[in-house]
Amino acid sequence: MKMFLISDNVDTLTGMRLSGVDGVVVHERDELRKAIEDAMNDADVGIVLLTEKFGREFPDLIDEIKLERTTPLLIEIPDRHGTGRKKDFITSYVNEAIGLKL
Repeated sequence: MKMFLISDNVDTLTGMRLSGVDGVVVHERDELRKAIEDAMNDADVGIVLLTEKFGREFPDLIDEIKLERTTPLLIEIPDRHGTGRKKDFITSYVNEAIGLKL
């Protein structure tokens, strides 16, 4: 099994290629959908990495694919600019999920 990166910038792709992860750079919704479908139809790909920007710009597309398919695993990663999440996003997530303030 291998990983495949779908990135919105060349710098993230270059960094991942240095660690042996192949991928593509896309910018438009249709390009993203095609890249995800191609990666998901490749039997060798076990994990598809997406930069977080796609999750923010196209959440409906990403959620739709996550709900329809169980493999390969679809994971959003921060790009070279860092994460777009707040510092306490995990605590906030747990608070919302269980209804208790930690």
